[in-house]
Amino acid sequence: MAADLVLAIETSCDETAVAIADADGNPLVSRIASQIAIHAPYGGVVPELASRNHSADLRPLIDSVLREAGVAMHDIGLVAATSGPGLASSLLIGDTTAKALAVGLGRPFYSINHMEGHLLSPFIGRGGEVEPHVALIVSGGHTLLIAVEGTGRYRLLGSTKDDAAGEAFDKVGKMLGLPYPGGPSIAKLAESGRVDAFDFPRSMINSGDLDFSFSGLKTSALHLRARLGDRPVAAELADFCASFQEAIVDVLVAKLLGAAARTGARLVSVSGGVSCNLRLRERIRAACESAGLEPALAATAYSTDNAAMIAFAAASRRRAGIPPSPLNADIDPNLKLA
Repeated sequence: MAADLVLAIETSCDETAVAIADADGNPLVSRIASQIAIHAPYGGVVPELASRNHSADLRPLIDSVLREAGVAMHDIGLVAATSGPGLASSLLIGDTTAKALAVGLGRPFYSINHMEGHLLSPFIGRGGEVEPHVALIVSGGHTLLIAVEGTGRYRLLGSTKDDAAGEAFDKVGKMLGLPYPGGPSIAKLAESGRVDAFDFPRSMINSGDLDFSFSGLKTSALHLRARLGDRPVAAELADFCASFQEAIVDVLVAKLLGAAARTGARLVSVSGGVSCNLRLRERIRAACESAGLEPALAATAYSTDNAAMIAFAAASRRRAGIPPSPLNADIDPNLKLA
């Protein structure tokens, strides 16, 4: 058993997460100590509070996950942690803890790119192998299109020129006075709104490349918010959210299909926190069916920041013959995927 089990830690931002997975990266236990309530009064993540709570929560969470999995620390065969991108003070907590565990246990250590965790998460439970495909990653700070040949072999096709889709959701949610985080709050209100009530821009949808831009959409939302006055009625707010959400979804779907057409890929994946959005998932499935593509959508449990995706990425890298990471490797808050 010891040669197979993976223990992974994720502390890139404000969620303390620990998971134990089998040799193929299939999660046995995956748990998160959320800090949403801690940061909500500030409308965003406060780095000092995040790192302080990682320090307090991490060891008890590791012990809890081991007990739930029914294994002892010496049963772990591989240790992994997120090394970037993210908040430096947060990354250090998980990275240092994981390295200490690896040294103490005499086990290999894998330093994992947080975005690689998201990238590979749609393949959790699909038999372990990462198939060639085109991937759309939509998280709080990133909107990326990646051509994937296999584990560790990635090519950047497109990225955002300014705000990521998740940032646009959260900033506009804050603008509207909605609960933090703004993305899920907008999605909830959008359920009862009309997607064509307001004409928001679809920036760069016909740009001819695979890049994104959402800053213009955010500015348009700011101007519309001002025109609606201090207290928009519930119907106006629902229509605002539905129309705003649809503008983002239109761009994401169009660019993903464009990337598939350009590369000839028949399999496409979608991952990251924004991939929890039900409207996006619905539109992706419908668009793939029309285009004859196979969609692989990350399970919602593995879409937001979690350690199961880090464990899966580490297991995938080991299976691909990629050697463990040196213990003197540093974190990188600006770490690139491709």
